[in-house]
Amino acid sequence: MENLFDLTGHVALVTGGNSGIGLGMADALAAHGADVAIWGTNEAKNATAAKQLEAHGHRVIALKCDVGDEGEVEQAFTATVGALGGVNSCFANAGVGGAAASFLEMTDDEWHRVLRVNLDGCFYTCRIATQHMVDSGLGGSIVITASGSVAQGQARGQNYGASKGGVVSMMRAIAVEHARHGIRANAIVPGWIETAMTEPAFGWDRFVEKVLPRVPLRRWGKPEDFGGLAVYLASPASSYHTGDVITIDGGYAIF
Repeated sequence: MENLFDLTGHVALVTGGNSGIGLGMADALAAHGADVAIWGTNEAKNATAAKQLEAHGHRVIALKCDVGDEGEVEQAFTATVGALGGVNSCFANAGVGGAAASFLEMTDDEWHRVLRVNLDGCFYTCRIATQHMVDSGLGGSIVITASGSVAQGQARGQNYGASKGGVVSMMRAIAVEHARHGIRANAIVPGWIETAMTEPAFGWDRFVEKVLPRVPLRRWGKPEDFGGLAVYLASPASSYHTGDVITIDGGYAIF
């Protein structure tokens, strides 16, 4: 019987793949046989992550890329295809958090700093990956990392929430328009996950006292909690799954 989760011969691209959720997904993809490309802006973290992925015995390429720069995305994608032969699944995961003291103090620069990476960067990445999948005639899987802020108001995070709401709408449009090319598109909504982005909040006792009891599984999420879903969305097991928003939050949103 065919192993639906065998990714041998599959090429996966993960932006922001050198740490956090991105690395959790990339590691699982490599463990299941995929060749993996990771993009990140920190070359030292790229190298460390690449070494971890290479331990699975498959091809790995780590490239420095600022996804908010259209030219860098085009260069990195060309290099990825040149090194690995193509891209079968694209995980548009790179993102930054907001840093405004309040909505009323949010500057134009701060607003655009977040949208540049989270929304524009996702657009550049998904557009070039989708074009490649159409041209190849093989289809593929587009996966976008969103956020709980899509549905829940985040104080001081209007720019972050707007960017993540935007990528969910983008995902649905990609799913509808490109289904005829065998391309599926889905979004992942993480809950409170232990990453560098959430470290300041998790170090605040008041936050932990208020928020952790609202997580039915009574723990913070970990990057590796996203590995199984990444493998599923890249694999033939999800061949009829598209246009969906999949939440991994330990039950936070329903409690």
